[in-house]
Amino acid sequence: MGQAGCKGLSQSLFDYKTEKYVIAKNKKVGLLYRLLQVSILTYLVVWVFLVKKGYQDTDTSLQSSIVTKVKGVTFTNTSELGERLWDVADYVIPPQGENVFFVVTNLIVTANQRQETCAESESIPDAWCYTDSDCPPGEPVVAGNGVKTGRCLRVGSMQRGTCEVFAWCPVETKPRPVKPLLGKAEDFTVYIKNFIRFPKFNFSKTNVLDTNDRAFLKSCRFGPKNPYCPIFQLGSVVSWTGSNFQEIAVQPSGQQIFRKLNLLWVQLQAGKFSLIPTVVNIGSGVALMGAGAFLCDLVLIYFIKKSHFYRDKKYEEVRILRVLQGLAEPSQQGGTPEAEEAGQPEAHLRGGTRKGKGCAGQQHLQTPRSGHLGKGEVNVEQLQNLQTVDA
Repeated sequence: MGQAGCKGLSQSLFDYKTEKYVIAKNKKVGLLYRLLQVSILTYLVVWVFLVKKGYQDTDTSLQSSIVTKVKGVTFTNTSELGERLWDVADYVIPPQGENVFFVVTNLIVTANQRQETCAESESIPDAWCYTDSDCPPGEPVVAGNGVKTGRCLRVGSMQRGTCEVFAWCPVETKPRPVKPLLGKAEDFTVYIKNFIRFPKFNFSKTNVLDTNDRAFLKSCRFGPKNPYCPIFQLGSVVSWTGSNFQEIAVQPSGQQIFRKLNLLWVQLQAGKFSLIPTVVNIGSGVALMGAGAFLCDLVLIYFIKKSHFYRDKKYEEVRILRVLQGLAEPSQQGGTPEAEEAGQPEAHLRGGTRKGKGCAGQQHLQTPRSGHLGKGEVNVEQLQNLQTVDA
């Protein structure tokens, strides 16, 4: 690389290049551009920041623990069981301390059962028989209570009987009761302690009020006025799901209630303001703005009627004018316009100024019009249109 090339390279390091903007007076494209801007801005503010909270750094690695404990006793007096006191060891399954629990509210009692042979229930079709051959020994009764022994037992003169089975006898034959045995379980309480921690933010929280009053947990009940009491009444919990406790106590709908009670379990996500996601989302919005401008450029220079006009204005070709050849000719012939002007008497240039104080002088300095150029003279209008091209 020559000295001139190195000099030009070093000078170009300090050049500043900027884009050329063309203002297109086109209402349709302008309206399209504004609509795109408003849509992108609305998406960024409403959806990204307000709905999705794009200005936050989130933590989904939740650490949680749930402890449950049911409390309550009730008394029953039935012909099958007599007088009996029910506590948590009788009606809570599985044992206390798990994060789920099941409360027995109704049951069918078949007293004095033991393993021996007896007639299968008549409500089971697979147990019906007419002869002993209908009860092959060792075959289990489908949807029944035991295994067939090979005998067909009939009552009185009836032709159809039921197979004899080896099972817990007597087998269950009573219908489902219309009133729950443990209807007072509605007043039972359940202690639900929930602890959560987000390790990313080093944040932890519990649903138990931090107090030194030891009697607080013995007397409080969860409610709108006492949200930090972990004691829930079973009847209230069922009512929050839109169900009636006494109805489901007779005929439970466990799957439906379980889905509705998911509100008691942990499904959380923590968020905290962070500069990085905020800048990233704002940058994405700015990039979308640029995409909108690019789309409008395509419409402007390709899809409207006067697209060729706007295309010529946006993309301008720079060419070297032939006037430069006219400037080079005097130097090749041994002189330049400046040298010829220098050879003229000084009085010729200044005399007019002394005589007319500007009027005659202006005539000497006035540039000849196009078509009347002398040797080595250049039209000023051509010089104004001349565009310099960097080497």
